[in-house]
Amino acid sequence: MSRDHGEFLFQFEKDMTIELQKIRRDLYFLHAAALEFDGQSILLVAASGVGKSTTTWGLLHHGFRYLSDELAPVSLERMEVYPYPQAICFKKEPSRPYLLPHRTIYTSRTKHVPTELLPSEAAIEPGALTAIFLLRQSSLSSAPTIRPITKGEAAARLYANALNALAHYGHGLDGAIEIAKRNFCFELTIGDLHATCALLKNTLQDLPDNRITSPLGLVEVA
Repeated sequence: MSRDHGEFLFQFEKDMTIELQKIRRDLYFLHAAALEFDGQSILLVAASGVGKSTTTWGLLHHGFRYLSDELAPVSLERMEVYPYPQAICFKKEPSRPYLLPHRTIYTSRTKHVPTELLPSEAAIEPGALTAIFLLRQSSLSSAPTIRPITKGEAAARLYANALNALAHYGHGLDGAIEIAKRNFCFELTIGDLHATCALLKNTLQDLPDNRITSPLGLVEVA
């Protein structure tokens, strides 16, 4: 039994996520936020509390469309991420000028912004993945940084954030490798929210069009 409405909502969303994974065993579920910009879908991957939701909220003020906040269902065959547009959940208030709307739902644990209150529209169709951003916090500087990472490092960190790895071939490791192999992969050290959003957006816009189709029909990043 839940002690209050905040704990009830947390447990309800957790149970719903588990049941969804049972229904769609074909999809590779990651603990990640997902957004779309100019036909390119991205994942923000990190453990809880690093800043996925806050970074997502900031990017929605800069032309990105919303797919998901905490759960990213990926089709390994089509390399697409499916929308899962639940309310964005915050543990703390974002900084100015990205304040939460007055109709935000406050619980004893978290703050929830329903999709109808988002600053940009939510996507309703799957989007083709282009880039993976693995988030990291740094207490050394407020300036964000970004660096390309190897496919091996990206695959290892994706696997650590997989929610249903055991439902897939090779205990899910093959899926993490496939996602890393077929997308641009970066580590993003987040800092000031406005600067972080600008850096990510500029990086995405500057990506080269150097995807190669393999004899098996798979798309790989050269």
